[in-house]
Amino acid sequence: MITRREFLLNSGLATGSLLALTKAANADSRSSVSWRAQVAEWEKRFPQLMAEFMIPGLSMALIKDARVVWRRGFGVKDATSKAPVTAETMFEAASMSKSVFAYTVMKLCEQGTIDLDAPLTKYTTEKFLEGDPRLDLITTRRVLCHTTGFPNWRTDKDPLTINFTPGEKWSYSGEGYSYLQSVVAHLTGQFIEPYMKARLFSPFGMGSSGYVWNDKLEKLMAHPHGVKGEPIQQNRATAEHVSRFGSAGELRTTPTDYAKFVIEVIDPKPPDAFRLKSGTVKEMLHPQVDVPIALGPFRSSWALGWQILHTDNGDLICHGGDNEGFHALHVASENRKSGFVLMTNGENGYNMISKTLKDLVTSFV
Repeated sequence: MITRREFLLNSGLATGSLLALTKAANADSRSSVSWRAQVAEWEKRFPQLMAEFMIPGLSMALIKDARVVWRRGFGVKDATSKAPVTAETMFEAASMSKSVFAYTVMKLCEQGTIDLDAPLTKYTTEKFLEGDPRLDLITTRRVLCHTTGFPNWRTDKDPLTINFTPGEKWSYSGEGYSYLQSVVAHLTGQFIEPYMKARLFSPFGMGSSGYVWNDKLEKLMAHPHGVKGEPIQQNRATAEHVSRFGSAGELRTTPTDYAKFVIEVIDPKPPDAFRLKSGTVKEMLHPQVDVPIALGPFRSSWALGWQILHTDNGDLICHGGDNEGFHALHVASENRKSGFVLMTNGENGYNMISKTLKDLVTSFV
């Protein structure tokens, strides 16, 4: 039996709670309406931007509350055939391949197969570079945060060198990832394609992701286009090519597939044989080195396989991808469990993404 005073007090509390819940629901409703309005606005804006930058095709997936809530293709995957871009159309992820590979490397570190701070020369007798003792200073950590001292890529005219003491500063390097990929292949005894399929693509439900050209890619891949929107040669990657460049830039995927991966990072499921422990995720996303070049309006750092954007509303994780005729970007927030994955098949895609980056982040992250 309760007193009238207790009844009134409890009723007041209940009423207050109900009012609070009602206000929260109304706020969520307004947020949802605002978000849908943003989507509608970009559905109008993307075709205009594609025409301005002569980009034949674009595909995007949006993450909200750690779910893929919207995805859509715009334009054509091939300017010659006029075949439309759909949500199933695959694109070259280019350097966004690095984040995916880095995740599996962090799992190897977690399992004790490789040490994040041990010299990579400890794990193989093959010398990635002869005659420079500084090779012994290159570690997994320094590869993943681009402080190896290697150039981005060697050429016939400019053979591979170490340009500064490893760990001294940031300098973007695909060669570092190629080196680490060769070490991982040695340690696991597996080629990157089956390894990534077994350790990440299949567990994460990424059925439209791969590296080496095959019949599925022939059917679903977007074609690259030049600065005037003209078709250019398709890169039908061979196993040999992927064995050198796969981890750094040869992933082919859809924005939806890639978004599934991003969700596993910003809202991870419990750790298992494939998923990282929370402490490992925290280490992977911890800024390691300042980046002297801003990304759009944002100051940034580099973590282990990820670029970190420092914004007024908190840090964001991201990575861009730039191969000839393909340009892409993903940005996401751990705190808000939101983000986007955007892929294009035009050489001016980078310029379009750069122009709209702040607006995209404001709208969807």
